[in-house]
Amino acid sequence: MSEYENKQLNLHFTACTMHKLIRLCYIIPLVLILSCGGGESKKTTPEETATETSQLTGDSKNSAGTILCFGDSITAGYGLENSNDAFPAVLQQKIDSLNLNYVVVNSGLSGETTAGGKSRIDWVLNQNIDIFILELGANDGLRGIPLSETLDNLQSIINTVEEKSPNTKIILAGMQLPPNMGQDYTTKFRELYVQIAEANNLSLIPFILKNVAGIAALNQKDGIHPTVEGHKIVAHTVWEVLGPIANGN
Repeated sequence: MSEYENKQLNLHFTACTMHKLIRLCYIIPLVLILSCGGGESKKTTPEETATETSQLTGDSKNSAGTILCFGDSITAGYGLENSNDAFPAVLQQKIDSLNLNYVVVNSGLSGETTAGGKSRIDWVLNQNIDIFILELGANDGLRGIPLSETLDNLQSIINTVEEKSPNTKIILAGMQLPPNMGQDYTTKFRELYVQIAEANNLSLIPFILKNVAGIAALNQKDGIHPTVEGHKIVAHTVWEVLGPIANGN
């Protein structure tokens, strides 16, 4: 046998040996892992499977109702250090204290106009909603948007909710503007919410910032957005209308 053939034979032998060692390194840990179970595998009963699925997905029969607050920066809690201080979260605390079976969802978006709300309402309605609180229009008014456009957008949102979720109860949150926007415009803007509520037979919160607007101690430095204490008052104002509905009255 030549020296070259001898080297090839040694290389082949070494490779085979290494291959066997590698296989052994994988087999030993595998045997140890399998042996830790005592040779028995736990059988899951249908009842246990149903319980585990229920824990993951929730039991629809016992699921809480949903109250969705659909609005702008007032709803979103703009300027607060913690969004849990915004009025939707304060409402949740009230609901929990009364042992009512509802979850309050904050769907507020700072800077939102009625046109913006109209464009995203379809996506929001992908969930089951029992009570829908509509709080939009302030940014329209502050921008001087024509009242007819604001009215049309709010009506479109209401129509969409009623068409896609006919059992949902809608609460319209009214808004008022500062006098510097002009007496005629501010008056018609305030009346717009009354008109929409009456035309659609909706529950109306006449002015969501009642007892808060214009009070420096209850507003942030911008004089528009409520402080933590201000949001507590807003929540109380909303609850005056929401409470009877949530209680089934």
